[in-house]
Amino acid sequence: MLKHIFLHLARSPEFPEGSAERGYELVAPLNASNHLDVDEWKSHKAQCHVRRFWQGEADRHGALVHHGGARGGIWAIQYAGQASGDEEPGVRLGAHRFAPDEYVSIYDEQGRLHTYKIVQLRPMKPPPEKAA
Repeated sequence: MLKHIFLHLARSPEFPEGSAERGYELVAPLNASNHLDVDEWKSHKAQCHVRRFWQGEADRHGALVHHGGARGGIWAIQYAGQASGDEEPGVRLGAHRFAPDEYVSIYDEQGRLHTYKIVQLRPMKPPPEKAA
């Protein structure tokens, strides 16, 4: 099932209180135990989008991508116009349970690792029905 996931920057030496003005908004397929679901992703790739927001910078929009391989492969964020291999990879995102107050880590475009707190998770609303 596709879920709307909100991540905020967790506490770090640079941001001792964390930051609600820095993070990600993702649409991703989660299974019944709230883990990323590769099979659902394959069926809904076009709907698995990402918005990165960072105070003082323009929002960046992209897609959640998966590269198969050992141990469940790699999940990453690929922005529009970005070449494959230049993504922002997550750290073992396939193994993490996506639930409020859990944490995930993602490398930024400069290769720096940031940890994010999952602050909200909600089911995607179905598209409105068209009038007949």
